[in-house]
Formats: sequence, structure tokens, C-alpha cells
Amino acid sequence: MRAYELCCEIFNSCSNNQMRDVDFQEVEVEDTDAYVRNLEPRAVIEKEVLSDGAVIYHTDTAGLCKRYSFTPI
Repeated sequence: MRAYELCCEIFNSCSNNQMRDVDFQEVEVEDTDAYVRNLEPRAVIEKEVLSDGAVIYHTDTAGLCKRYSFTPI
């Protein structure tokens, strides 16, 4: 399994609160695709792979948008 720093950002679309909720944690996972699909089983998911090895998932579940960023440790 590989170790990652996982950053989860929840985007708030309320007109008076444009701040994001952000959570950081260290995780060890074999498959980041399966990990995100397990967290967000009903979401529409877009995957982005960066040149530095980071993997970013943009999810949308009924208008609630989140971004999961996996950065190798």
C-alpha cells in the first residue's frame, strides 16, 4: 500500500458563506479510485493526475461538490 496525505475540501455554495471546509489526514491505500468510490458511492467523479504523482478527484453528489487530493508521502 502507498501512503498519501489526503486533503478533502467541501465547497459551500450558500450565498453568505463561500468558505470551504477542509480536512487533512494521512491514509494508506492500494487503489485511490476504489477509496473515493467507497466514500462517495453516488457521486459523479472526475479524476485528475498531476505530473508530481498527486491524484485529484472532483466529486458532485446532487450539487454538493468536494475535492479529494491524494499527495504521495
